[in-house]
Amino acid sequence: MKVLLLSVPTGYGHHQTALSLQDCFSKMNIQSHIVDICEYVNPTFAKSVSKTYLISTKFVPKTYGKIYRIVETKGSKGDYTIAMDIFGALTAKKFTDYINEYNPDVIVCTHVFSAQIVTALRHRKLIDKPCIGVVTDFTTHPYWEDSDIDYYVTASDLLNNQMMKKGITVDKILPYGIPIKEKFSHKLSKEEARHRLGIKDKNTILVMTGSMGFGKVVDKIVQIDNLDQDMQLLCVCGFNKKLKAEIESRKWKKDVHCFGFVDNIDLMMDASDCIVTKPGGLTISESLAKGIIPILIDPIPGQEDRNAEFLVNNGIAIKTSEFFPIDEAIYQLVLHPERIPKMEEQVRSFGKPHAAKDLCEFIANTY
Repeated sequence: MKVLLLSVPTGYGHHQTALSLQDCFSKMNIQSHIVDICEYVNPTFAKSVSKTYLISTKFVPKTYGKIYRIVETKGSKGDYTIAMDIFGALTAKKFTDYINEYNPDVIVCTHVFSAQIVTALRHRKLIDKPCIGVVTDFTTHPYWEDSDIDYYVTASDLLNNQMMKKGITVDKILPYGIPIKEKFSHKLSKEEARHRLGIKDKNTILVMTGSMGFGKVVDKIVQIDNLDQDMQLLCVCGFNKKLKAEIESRKWKKDVHCFGFVDNIDLMMDASDCIVTKPGGLTISESLAKGIIPILIDPIPGQEDRNAEFLVNNGIAIKTSEFFPIDEAIYQLVLHPERIPKMEEQVRSFGKPHAAKDLCEFIANTY
């Protein structure tokens, strides 16, 4: 059996989702291959897409949010041909030849743009392959309704109503959760995880800034550092070397352990009592699988706003704001520790630690 995984370079999550599925397929002795569909069009085009997404979400997030909301509320025109116009006729021919040569048993799309391309190719009868789309947030992004594929993977069955409003029938919805790495399905005790990390065994807060280190992180660490309660911080800055250097150059009252891009975030989650993070679909899915309480900061206007609404409305997360800053959120959580087991239970009830395995087994049994 062969699977083709199609990704797009808009944020880290789409590609990471594809990698999680590829790892799972590999363990099942199923061949799979990941293609960045924008890279396939043109490497320069791929860099432009990635850079445009980074600039719009980091430097002009309000503008990005306004555009997202306009697109979100405009209603579907059922027009998948826009994606094909961007893709281009010559590239479509080349990509069609590639798919037919690779001859996958199924195509999995981790971004709506790739699902629209597959839709267009199928409607033009250039390919005849089953296709599954993976929605990588706790909402239904605009334009999924403009795709016509076999199944749609969502973060929760509570999103079924959103999907049906977009004309996607419930028999096509697979609420397996957002696929994440297998290591997030295992959990160590806090004591053991802290021992492995070489940190003190006391209240621990994990601060994550996303792969690019978004947000006014230093200001938030200052607020936490000024709390009277005894605690330590693990701060992961991703690829943002400037942020990491700034945090390390300061003198803190509390123990602040600073890291760049790491591959043991699962261990850090096990060691922590809560996670301070942007509400990105992948990071939230990982934290829910680990049963760790998310405190949400700095959502990118658009899909992360929708993620935050879903999480808060379902009692899974605490959301900060200008008038309810991070120190207030942590203070209230520490002041009422009886809340923590209740919230952790709710968090675990929404966790989908085996999302990748469930989807891969569905694919193996269906195709």
